[in-house]
Amino acid sequence: MKPSRLAIITHGHADHARPGHDHVIATPDTIEIIKRRYGENCAKTFEALEYGVEKKIKDVTISLHPAGHVLGSAQVLLQYQGYRAVMTGDYKARPDSTCASFEVVPCDLFVTEATFGLPVFQHPDSADEIKKLLKAREEQPERAFLIGAYALGKAQRVIKLIREEGYDRPIYIHGALKKLCEFYQERGINLGELRSPTGLKKDDFHGEIVVGPPSALKDQWSRRFPDPVVAYASGWMTIKQRARQSGVELPLVISDHADWNELTETIKATGASKIWVTHGREDALVHYCRSIGLEAEPLYLQGRDDEED
Repeated sequence: MKPSRLAIITHGHADHARPGHDHVIATPDTIEIIKRRYGENCAKTFEALEYGVEKKIKDVTISLHPAGHVLGSAQVLLQYQGYRAVMTGDYKARPDSTCASFEVVPCDLFVTEATFGLPVFQHPDSADEIKKLLKAREEQPERAFLIGAYALGKAQRVIKLIREEGYDRPIYIHGALKKLCEFYQERGINLGELRSPTGLKKDDFHGEIVVGPPSALKDQWSRRFPDPVVAYASGWMTIKQRARQSGVELPLVISDHADWNELTETIKATGASKIWVTHGREDALVHYCRSIGLEAEPLYLQGRDDEED
């Protein structure tokens, strides 16, 4: 992903937001997240665009609309001579109290992600996954519960879901999550009491919940916890073999991307007659769209890496 003279950035994940652009247009929250991750001067200039506000660029009118992926995430609507094209970026349609809810934007062309674009991916209710975690904690109070969760969006969502199930003890977080958790708290998203595990002994963590980036699950940081139950919050935990290969004892199927049902229902809800599919399992979703009479094509983008969902 090369620096551009003008970049419209959908959200702050590293596979969508890179430093070095001349001018960046994004939501206010996304701009703040980018600055906290890459520094205040990571682009020459920034322009904050609130959801639903239109901006004219030559003959094209652009506007940003909630994508429901993470805090500040947006779909991009382009309008030209009455034709409407929507680029989703990453999105999910199910409720999430840590970010604005996904908005269906009627359009002629819908460019959709397809991270989980196979029928096998039908994500369960996230609250039920958290109940599974808390039940395991009650049954094994002598162990620590170590949850791998991506630093932006997933970690905060998992913490908030735990709070919504009534868990009010301190939650311990890896230092890599601190800045973004603080920003979510500043934006009015109550994550409860968060503590650093630094300086504590193993015996202090019996029955405690600890959240860290997935990369920390196997490094020296994880060895400070007593016989940890390793959990991983990701849509990929649907695939049991993937969980086993990663050494995950407690897979939590919690995704910030749309599953198969969300993808297919959203495509129909937009009213678009033309669908471009990218970033994931393009072929299955293209086949589905064609089977219901839509014009659909895979859009293979270069330089895109999967984030740790």
